[in-house]
Amino acid sequence: MLLSLKIAIRYLFSKKSHTAINAVSIVSVCGVAIATMAMICTLSVYNGFEEIISSLYSEIDPHLEVRAKAGKTLDTTASEVKLLTEIQGVEAVTPVVEDNALAIYGNKQQPVVIKGVPANYSSVNNIDDALIDGETMFADSIPYAVIGVGISNTLMVAPHFLSPIYLYAPKRKAKVNLINPSTSFNTRQVYCSGVFSISQSESDNKFVYVPIDVAKQLFDYTTEATLLEIKVADERNVGSIKKEAQKILGEEYVVKDRIEQKSAAFSMMAIEKWITFFMLLFVLIISAFNIIASVSMLIIDKKENIKTLHNLGGKESFITKIFFNQGVLISFIGAVIGVLLGLFLSLMQQHFGILKMGANFIVEYYPVKVIWSDVLLVMTVVVAIGVLIAWIPVKYMNSKLIKNR
Repeated sequence: MLLSLKIAIRYLFSKKSHTAINAVSIVSVCGVAIATMAMICTLSVYNGFEEIISSLYSEIDPHLEVRAKAGKTLDTTASEVKLLTEIQGVEAVTPVVEDNALAIYGNKQQPVVIKGVPANYSSVNNIDDALIDGETMFADSIPYAVIGVGISNTLMVAPHFLSPIYLYAPKRKAKVNLINPSTSFNTRQVYCSGVFSISQSESDNKFVYVPIDVAKQLFDYTTEATLLEIKVADERNVGSIKKEAQKILGEEYVVKDRIEQKSAAFSMMAIEKWITFFMLLFVLIISAFNIIASVSMLIIDKKENIKTLHNLGGKESFITKIFFNQGVLISFIGAVIGVLLGLFLSLMQQHFGILKMGANFIVEYYPVKVIWSDVLLVMTVVVAIGVLIAWIPVKYMNSKLIKNR
């Protein structure tokens, strides 16, 4: 094996009788390298966008979220719920009342999702980091609300406007009064104290944060909550705390981390990422077919050497390994060059921001994040394809030449 590899290396770098063989070998290496580089860079850019979106959602989403598996509400006085605060690493467990309502301000109206939160909510959630105007005042005796920037624009309301926002929600335990439908709704007034934005319309056009007592009155709740938000002391322990919380709560509850809370958004991004990966993989396979041409031409060029090796007692398997190793070397060299170029360009973009995204974007430069498991995956796939491609000309052409020597 070692001897066949040495001969293959010599054949790869030595001068050929026809310069076209060297040219095709160089083209093969370049094709593999460019395709590999594109895969590394593309995956890194998708990882960067995923990190950006994750960081945006982290401003208002909890580390962990607990919901009832069946039904809409859970009882905050249940013994298993109280045990969550005793989990090592849990900093706070916050009940939240979340439901749909209609917000009206003046002659403007918009369907919204109300999130009733306790007075200390800003200390267990990063919503203050997302504020672009005003402040959180959930502990005030006056019912204040923090609304998304999209809702603020639609209702044309801003912090500390004198007129209240009216919230309407159907009474949970009452039948619709057809004679006077307005009596079938609960109504509460809140004043805007702050406006938040995370540059995601899904949240900016949806959420209104109000004191939890206001939400309970609006939706006819007492000790119930629709979900629990858990803050952990160290984000690195989210996975283990999630497992322990699920074990304590049992199958009647569902515990989700941030990615699972926004599974639709992250799943779509993952689908786009891997579709792009497979498209580039197809390009790589096409580029790798140059290896067939390179090895085939080398076999023809070294026809006399093959006869000499055979006359010296070289077995067919030994001679086959020489040209097989030749194809694998071309693939491996291209993969290494492509990975190095991809890492270089990705790290340059990550640290120096060479490519700009233009105006009106969340970030000024294309976000990039190198994940080493992706690099290992690309390297493995490229070499594997190279091995399979290299076997094609060796199996059919070299065997034929030996038999017809």
